[in-house]
Amino acid sequence: MTSAAAPVDDHEAPSTLGTMAAVAPFEIASAPDEQRMLLHDVSWEKYVQLRDLLDEAGLRMTYREGVLELMSPSTPHEMWKTNIARFVEHFAFVRDIDLYAYGSTTFRAETVARGAEPDECYLVDHDLTDVPDIVLEIILTSPLLDKLDVYAGLRVPEVWLFRNGAFTIQVLDEATGRYRTVERSPRIPEIDLDVVARYAIRRDTPQALRECDALLRGG
Repeated sequence: MTSAAAPVDDHEAPSTLGTMAAVAPFEIASAPDEQRMLLHDVSWEKYVQLRDLLDEAGLRMTYREGVLELMSPSTPHEMWKTNIARFVEHFAFVRDIDLYAYGSTTFRAETVARGAEPDECYLVDHDLTDVPDIVLEIILTSPLLDKLDVYAGLRVPEVWLFRNGAFTIQVLDEATGRYRTVERSPRIPEIDLDVVARYAIRRDTPQALRECDALLRGG
């Protein structure tokens, strides 16, 4: 996992970030090898120190106003995020979309006391300067922190949630500071995430990729 802090966000935080989810004191698990832990009263300095010290592959950290969630993703989690990334990036390649991928880069901003690592993240038509245009989140177990609230504070424009074999696209409303569900990606309107999901969930990934390629090229 890449761990590189983005520049501190100099924008003011949105006046309303929506209703914050209550912090759960326990893990809610549906995958036996996916673990989540919640730590309270963690200062910003301690969070940054822990993120830098525990920069081991696979560990995800989500921070919001003194509360830190640690998540060790399961094998299925990593398989889905890798498969989806392959199909999304291949879709962009075939359709001549200039997509830049940054994996699980750490994004954090002390001004809003938030930090997170997406499963995957992308920029369209430009390189990384602050936060990504799109983040991808695979949901197999229930998060203990409201990650959408964290992304809203970081002003990430678009979040793709993948759960139960399907995508939900969330777009940040700058007026309210909350996400709303839309049918298609504003950043990449050409992409059909139903097609991506249909092929990405297959176990025979190499053959699925060949078939997806033929579909995209009209073969």
